[in-house]
Amino acid sequence: MAKIAVDLERALARRAEHGTEGVASARMIASGDGWTVADVVCTSGPQDRPFEERHTRYSIAMVVAGSFEYRTPRGHALMTPGSLLLGNEGQCYECGHQHAAGDRCVSFWYAPEYFEQMAADSGARGRLGFRNARLPAIAAVSPLLARAAAGAVGSADVGWEEIAVKLAASALDADSGGRADVNVLPLNAVARVTRTIRAIERHPDASLSLQSLARGAGLSPYHFLRTFERLTGVTPHQYVRRARLRGQPRKCQRAVAGDAARDVREAAEVRKVRAAVVERRRERALRRDGLAVQRDVRVDVARAAPVEIRSDDRRAGRNSR
Repeated sequence: MAKIAVDLERALARRAEHGTEGVASARMIASGDGWTVADVVCTSGPQDRPFEERHTRYSIAMVVAGSFEYRTPRGHALMTPGSLLLGNEGQCYECGHQHAAGDRCVSFWYAPEYFEQMAADSGARGRLGFRNARLPAIAAVSPLLARAAAGAVGSADVGWEEIAVKLAASALDADSGGRADVNVLPLNAVARVTRTIRAIERHPDASLSLQSLARGAGLSPYHFLRTFERLTGVTPHQYVRRARLRGQPRKCQRAVAGDAARDVREAAEVRKVRAAVVERRRERALRRDGLAVQRDVRVDVARAAPVEIRSDDRRAGRNSR
């Protein structure tokens, strides 16, 4: 991930040196029947005016460096490293860099027939396309993002078709469980969070407490936490942790595996507690049944007629000893 950010900084430096306008450049990485993946570097900044564009295919863009604002009829979203831009075929949108320059994405484009078939196969019936404009950084996608970022700079042998399919399935699943993000915050809130995100991405291993991040954004910890989570979809702590993991694919995979193992342990503990409750109930029921049987025996003995012992029986008893 460090090389990803370095390449973006170099592109921004070249733009500043030559005084050219900001532009989004797409480099084709791989393609197949119904899908395409490209490395997209944008050098636009606050001085560049955003303009309306249109998605010609279904799009999922992994943001791997920088940040930008994404506006669609489904809402306004701040795109940050680790988040996913979601685009529906035929939908108009705008991307802007009002508060900081440059971004880099690994973009996946899907032909309508290919994507809609995948959506149907994954169980997303009754609707076509995405409901949300953006998905925040989510654990299920982190390993895919790390592999895609490594493949974009040529440092890993990547199965792009496999990533394309898994990414679409994960995005559809997460999108179906979320709600549309249509709330618009004041621009100064976006600017404050953007500065914070850039600082985290530059120094993810620094000591970054909620207090220090809030102070840097000029907000109280309470308001900073609410604003940051509302704009990015995750808490500052989660964002810092995932920023660190994005640069370390193996640790990222171990973290996801650890989450899965913890879920298994918690499920086993729940089953154990439930089994103990059932066992205690069974024992109480047995004790109640046992007491009832003892009471019945005592009643039967008390009601029994006395037995007459004859002299012959007494002699037989003495002789038997």
